[in-house]
Amino acid sequence: MKKDLTTGSVFKSIVSFSLPYLFSYFLQTLYGMADLFIIGQFNGVDSITAVSVGSQVMHMLTVMIVGLAMGSTVTIGKAVGAKQSEKASLAVGNTITLFMGVAVAVMIVLLAAVEPIVGLMSTPAEAVSETIAYLTICFIGIPFITAYNIISSIFRGLGDSKSPMHFIAVACAVNILLDYLFIGVFHMGAAGAALGTALSQTVSVVVALTVIAKKKTGIELKRDNFKPRSGTMSQMLKIGIPVALQDGFIQIAFIVITVIANRRGLNDAAAVGIVEKIIGVVFLVPSTMLSTVSALSAQNIGAGKHNRAAGILRYAVLITVGFGLIVSVAVQFAGQGVVGMFTDDAKVIVLGDQYLRAYIWDCMIAGVHFSFSGYFCAYGLSGISFLHNVLSIVCVRVPGAFLASKYFADTLYPMGLAAPAGSLLSVIVCAAAFRLLKRRGDML
Repeated sequence: MKKDLTTGSVFKSIVSFSLPYLFSYFLQTLYGMADLFIIGQFNGVDSITAVSVGSQVMHMLTVMIVGLAMGSTVTIGKAVGAKQSEKASLAVGNTITLFMGVAVAVMIVLLAAVEPIVGLMSTPAEAVSETIAYLTICFIGIPFITAYNIISSIFRGLGDSKSPMHFIAVACAVNILLDYLFIGVFHMGAAGAALGTALSQTVSVVVALTVIAKKKTGIELKRDNFKPRSGTMSQMLKIGIPVALQDGFIQIAFIVITVIANRRGLNDAAAVGIVEKIIGVVFLVPSTMLSTVSALSAQNIGAGKHNRAAGILRYAVLITVGFGLIVSVAVQFAGQGVVGMFTDDAKVIVLGDQYLRAYIWDCMIAGVHFSFSGYFCAYGLSGISFLHNVLSIVCVRVPGAFLASKYFADTLYPMGLAAPAGSLLSVIVCAAAFRLLKRRGDML
């Protein structure tokens, strides 16, 4: 259902759009954790490691697909806001054509490179064969993973964040059932986890297509809409490619910091690993706000309501800063209890508490630049988002974590501060870019 987000209360529009989006992110996180939890009930460390390594690769691929799809969400949103139905239909059709072509090409390349990828991840020898099996099945399912994400991006561009939530809920439920069937009953190990993931995404896509066929989306697709149009595709790629690259660099940075922690010893590695999982859950709110700002602002920019788009940004910053501040203060008193939910090891709990109490401030600061990134993407200026994230990672986050690890061997607190320090640089760059573009009149 096409929804007009250019009128009414800005705050109400943000809340009504972001809550289903937030729940979708939560389900996607649950979806990823289910494979590890279930295989841990029936298999040994080798299978668990295979799923863990394989899921890291697939998560990186998925976030890059989602980032690339941001270009479609913004392009469709602007057309909807401007009430240009034919242009919106063309954007939807070209999105399908573009992403299906990309999905098939990526699938072929990754299937050919599966063994080098497993080697690049420094996979333990005992888990290599199962990791290859896991990734091979997941790579075959790339067209369906891509299809789910582009369908979701299309619906969000139309102003509908509830339908994608229903699609991922179906995928999550089917994935859990199939995991128990393939892993618990048929004893297929990591391959069973991958097969459950691929088939659940397929079911989700079928459900989504059924909904599209029955719902009145306000978009009528004709055969001509699927013909590649250089102007439409270049507009989507201009926005999507920087976001996809940015998300890829962020995932690489996480891996590098994990390697730095691993070199400090087992306890430090375990503590950092646990905190990264906690941070991943807390960051669902800033991540949701980025996508919410981009979708809502795109419609309003298309409608020529630039002041309303700026108002969306202001509300988003207030929401994310408020949430981040509350969570950050709470963690200063409850850090050990939160880390203790994942381990009984006293040393790991102490180290995890140090790392978490420092890292958690990033939730508040990153919420600001996440909101700006969504706003810049809505204007087709995703290159700014890419720039500030790369500067943050290269200039502060990774070198900061390395230096803190080297000079503060007895505590993880300074190493945890590298993340909010990097985000602070991002906020400075975003604020400077915003003021400059406003002054030049690029954002009316």
